[in-house]
Amino acid sequence: MTEKLRDGIEWLLEWFLIFLMVSLTCVVVIAVIWRLAGESFSWYDEIASIQLSWITYYGAALAALKRRHIGFDTVLLALPPGLRAAGVVFAEAMVIGFFAIMAWTGMQVLNVLEGTYLISLTWVPVQLTQSVIPIGATLFIVCELLSLPEYWRMTMAGKSLEHAEIEEEVETEMKKAGNA
Repeated sequence: MTEKLRDGIEWLLEWFLIFLMVSLTCVVVIAVIWRLAGESFSWYDEIASIQLSWITYYGAALAALKRRHIGFDTVLLALPPGLRAAGVVFAEAMVIGFFAIMAWTGMQVLNVLEGTYLISLTWVPVQLTQSVIPIGATLFIVCELLSLPEYWRMTMAGKSLEHAEIEEEVETEMKKAGNA
């Protein structure tokens, strides 16, 4: 069940990020073409910066799901198993605690922003654009928790996600070099 949920969230985040990146690219290209034609959109800068922040928050959640954020696997793996387990628990508690505070604070920000609208698109509520803060933080926590069991197993077994990827890439490159 957890694996299906993890795969579903991964698929959803990937496609949502693709949509955001394609739409940001379209906005930028259209705005540049329009500007070259001697006109300018009043909403371009505001919308592009909002889209970029959405890509950042949702991309961070996807990176958490895939455990692609900077970590200290080498330090953890150097510890004896008991301390290693405590280190993982401590690190996870710190990360989840930070994002829980961020989600809570994001909700407070949304309350403050009630009734405000974008300057260039006066029909778009600022609450909508800033909803990425609590949603992104909550998604990060969910993704962190969904990826934790596999990370725990590997770390307790003395294996590093980072090292495994590096070794796999080196092996692939060595095979390519041997075939060349």
